[in-house]
Amino acid sequence: MDLNTIWFILIGVLFAGYAILDGFDLGVGMLHLLVKNDLHRRTFLNAIGPVWDGNEVWLITGGGALFAAFPEVYATVFSGFYIALFLLLVVLVFRAVAIEFRSKRESTSWRQKWDISFSLASYLIAFLLGVAMGNIIVGVPLNKFHEFVGNFWTLISPYTVLTGITTVALFMMHGAIYLVLKTEGELQTIVKRWVNNTIIFFVICYVSTTMITLVYVPHMTQHFKDFPILFIVPLLNMLAIANIPREIYHQRYGWAFISSCASIAALLALFAIGIFPNLVPSNPNPEYSLTIYNAASSQKTLTIMLIIAIIGVPFVLAYTTAIYWTFRGKVKMEDLNY
Repeated sequence: MDLNTIWFILIGVLFAGYAILDGFDLGVGMLHLLVKNDLHRRTFLNAIGPVWDGNEVWLITGGGALFAAFPEVYATVFSGFYIALFLLLVVLVFRAVAIEFRSKRESTSWRQKWDISFSLASYLIAFLLGVAMGNIIVGVPLNKFHEFVGNFWTLISPYTVLTGITTVALFMMHGAIYLVLKTEGELQTIVKRWVNNTIIFFVICYVSTTMITLVYVPHMTQHFKDFPILFIVPLLNMLAIANIPREIYHQRYGWAFISSCASIAALLALFAIGIFPNLVPSNPNPEYSLTIYNAASSQKTLTIMLIIAIIGVPFVLAYTTAIYWTFRGKVKMEDLNY
């Protein structure tokens, strides 16, 4: 396995970590407005309060690694997708502001405005991330100089909108399961009623996206045809998804959450296998695609980065583990800080 492939996998792991960790707090944000009681909303915020900002470190780390290991991607993506990326950045910042400002005043109208902002921002972030993945799956128009030759509206199509909605459904399900873990009593009873609905919503979106991808984006299945052993990934994905309602039924919420995490990891593995070795596929001219080879830094740079990653990533994992261990358990009334 060469360095280019190693970095493709490492970056995929970082983005998978972000999707698993930030996915549930985005899901919590989407569900935030479904409860009307201020105490319940504060409980939701405190369920993610100690961890939400640390979760976003995975996105920053993954993005930094991607653009350092494959600088051609940086040049193409930031110049061509400027409006979309700027919108994502603004929404990420606005969501953080909403979380921090929401409880600064007792005013009902003040809190309502920030609650709406927090929830809408969570929806939009998930949707934009899904749209981005959809564009990578179908490809974007690049010329022979690897320059994006479309515009903002080129990125919006029925397929990318569907992948955006599917991502929203996935994170909503993930967030609902997380809330069942973190709440108790009346609020947990309310959230438990949501879980099955979010699972149904996700499964409908997932099946629809899968069928359309198989029909209209056949290149995503090529590696599975060439290497049948890879079919274990979609099998594990289906088993993980199917296990979620089973664990919920038996009130094993921890295992349901683990299954939800596994389904996200498997979905991203399917995505990575499908696009490999491309990073930014070109459509309709595949020969203009940015790959892990023509977009990569020098082998010396990749080697140095790998050494840094071997040293640094364990610290990130240790920090993440420590935070989640420290703040494990249910959210208690006396612990409400937001």
